[in-house]
Amino acid sequence: QVQLVESGGGLVQPGGSLRLSCAASGFTFSSYWMYWVRQTPLRGLEWVAAINTDGASIRYADSVKGRFTISRNNAKNTLYLQMNSLKSEDTAVYYCAKDLEFKYYSGNYYRGGQGTQVTVSS
Repeated sequence: QVQLVESGGGLVQPGGSLRLSCAASGFTFSSYWMYWVRQTPLRGLEWVAAINTDGASIRYADSVKGRFTISRNNAKNTLYLQMNSLKSEDTAVYYCAKDLEFKYYSGNYYRGGQGTQVTVSS
């Protein structure tokens, strides 16, 4: 049974930083592309970043490029998102997700966790 447990969210001032973590279990973590996505009532679900199985290929949404860094530790079955220079528009519930395709990028993902709230406000 796939489990994705996000942590690390909180309240931070504009310009601040946070590091999110996602503990994965129930599948072979090292064999799947992984994603961070976020959701707000206004914008709905938004893809943020994606990383391939060994971390060598990474993609970012234009809105976070240069500020966020996605990474993974396959030995620990953990996905990370380092968020710097946070803006109010980054406020959202952040989820990690796994690609539905084994080893390859499909752009379709499973988002099964509860998410972690990130609030950027002064």
